[in-house]
Amino acid sequence: MTDEEELFTTAEVVELTGFTRAAIENWVRRGYLTPVPGRKRGRSKLFRLDDVFTCEKTRKRKHRRKNSGDTL
Repeated sequence: MTDEEELFTTAEVVELTGFTRAAIENWVRRGYLTPVPGRKRGRSKLFRLDDVFTCEKTRKRKHRRKNSGDTL
């Protein structure tokens, strides 16, 4: 990780992306999204925005694939 890389708290991710706090926390709890290891701001976990958007795209793809077989 470089010093130039920006890391964001959950609250900042919510503000910047429009995802809900519940979604971010669920992704972390389920292992879909991982905070940056060993990095915190106060008690807040830190995330890379790229990781958040990758997680969201992956979740959408899996959800679409799961539901696509329902309509025959």
